[in-house]
Amino acid sequence: MPVGSGAVLGIALVALAMVLTPGPNMLYLASRSLSQGTSAGFVSLGGTAVGFVVYLTMANLGLAAVFVVVPWLYTALKVAGALYLLYLAIRAVSPGGIGLFEVRDLARDTNARLFSMGLATNLLNPKAAIMYVALIPQFIVPAHGQVVAQGFILGGVQIAVSMAVNSLIIVAAGAIAAFLRRRPRWLTWQRRATATLLAGVGIGLLVEAPAPATTAG
Repeated sequence: MPVGSGAVLGIALVALAMVLTPGPNMLYLASRSLSQGTSAGFVSLGGTAVGFVVYLTMANLGLAAVFVVVPWLYTALKVAGALYLLYLAIRAVSPGGIGLFEVRDLARDTNARLFSMGLATNLLNPKAAIMYVALIPQFIVPAHGQVVAQGFILGGVQIAVSMAVNSLIIVAAGAIAAFLRRRPRWLTWQRRATATLLAGVGIGLLVEAPAPATTAG
């Protein structure tokens, strides 16, 4: 096996930290689970999974190298993603803002639209792009050989972690929402915590934006 246990554990921890940070995927999956039920959440999650596979395939076919050759594209991606996360943070605490697990009225969508929106949300998710372009390559060791295989294995670990955590969020979204409805003060703090996490990641991306992309060889 070209990937060591240390690399697998490392990428699993990074993936866990990323998926637990509120972002577009979590917001979309939670909102659909609350408005249309658990089944709608899992249909949306299917689209999210395909989005991860698309990114994984593109990255292993040389997307990371493209960002090294054209560094301003990589910087632009991180800046755009950071600004989007800061926008979500401001919305969360602004008057009329909505928390991650607040029930809201949304139009009921077909399974095809739920799937396609889950796919689109993930493909436009800056965290997903950064995971495959900037983070996973850091755990690939060219000296071990089979670089493409290493990329797919580590990407598979990331997808498994993300799917497991998001599945728990889908299943628990209703219970969390009900808990927060009974405790309005907790709902306020949940919105503030969401905004803080989003702003923290966004600011971190802005600080790191000038750093060039790297590849594993």
